[in-house]
This record gives sequence, structure tokens and C-alpha cells, in this order.
Amino acid sequence: MAIAHRAGNDTRGLRAALDAGVDLVEADIHLYKGALEVRHLKTFGRAVLWDKWVLVRRRDTVLPQLHEVLTAADGDHRLMLDLKGPAAALAPKVAALLREAAPDAPITVCTKHWGMLDAFEDPVRRVLSSSNRVTLRRLRARVRHRPAYGVSIRRELLTPEVVAELRESVEVVMVWPVDTPAALAHARHLGVSAVISKNLDLLRDVMAG
Repeated sequence: MAIAHRAGNDTRGLRAALDAGVDLVEADIHLYKGALEVRHLKTFGRAVLWDKWVLVRRRDTVLPQLHEVLTAADGDHRLMLDLKGPAAALAPKVAALLREAAPDAPITVCTKHWGMLDAFEDPVRRVLSSSNRVTLRRLRARVRHRPAYGVSIRRELLTPEVVAELRESVEVVMVWPVDTPAALAHARHLGVSAVISKNLDLLRDVMAG
């Protein structure tokens, strides 16, 4: 599977990725003052948003809302919503919006806060995420007893043996980042079933293969 990393965080990137034919388009969802904001940037106080090497004023940034992204998708269900932050109300609000706006859509929901996935019911596809070795050990133990649709794991943490173990309990093993040909070759060596990339040309090569 070819998954466009963060492409759903603005409507132009969403349409470009969908038109390219990727399997899923990822959008990062934050809860801020009751609103479901679509952004990768984190909050720093009330006025500033930040990420590595990036610092912007909120008032200078246009942030789409989740309902706008769903509208821009125009019925296309190839979305993967990555729930960010520990806000208790985030998952229930996203689940409620999906029930209202796309009740029969097999939209994918991913998060590092696995308890949030309990807010969602079929046909939503639930994905557990891990970015370090501690949570990966917990994830491996969890899916052995509670099989899931998928997992999303930082590529450097995995070996072919761990991937084979995971695929006994989940349908899809996703890895990130996969933004270069060398990273794609490593992902193929691992035996994963999906790659998450910001490089749309690379994803086209995945789909062509």
C-alpha cells in the first residue's frame, strides 16, 4: 500500500495525492478549543504553532477543519486520520463526525494513544502506532491477544522477524518514514505491507511496482 504522509493536512495536497491514486492519504487531527484542526504543527501557548525548524503565529496560518477535509475528499474514503495529543474528547468528537458525515465509510484511524481507538466502530479501520522500542514491545504483546486491522511503526525499529510476527495478528503493517529509494528498499526487505511517505513520486513507483 502507498500512503501519502501528511498530504491531507491541506486540501490541495489531499486532492493531489488522491488524484495520484495512492491507497491512503494521512491527515493529522488535533483538538483545539473544541475544534478538530487538521495540522501537523504543535501548539506553543495560544498564539504560536511549531515543529522542527518551524515557528509560526496562529493568526498567520489558515488551518482546515476535519469537516472541510471530508468535504474536499468528496466521498473518497481513502483517508487515514492520525489522532494527535492526549485530549480525552478528541476521539469521541472525531467518531461522532464520522458517524454523521461518512457513516458507511471504511476510513482508517491511527494513533499512538491506543485507548482512543475504542471510540470507533466498524467500518472504521483502527491502526495502532509506535515510534519507540518501549511502545513497540507493548504493541507486540497487545496484538497477540487483541488482533487489530493494522499497525504503524517507525521503520528503523523493525526487523523482518518482527514484521512476520506482527503480520500473524494484523492485516497491515505500515512503516514510516519512507522518503528515499534506500528507505523503500529497506521497507521491502522488512516485508511490510504499506509505506508512509511524503515523496509522491516515490509512492507512484510503489504503485507501479
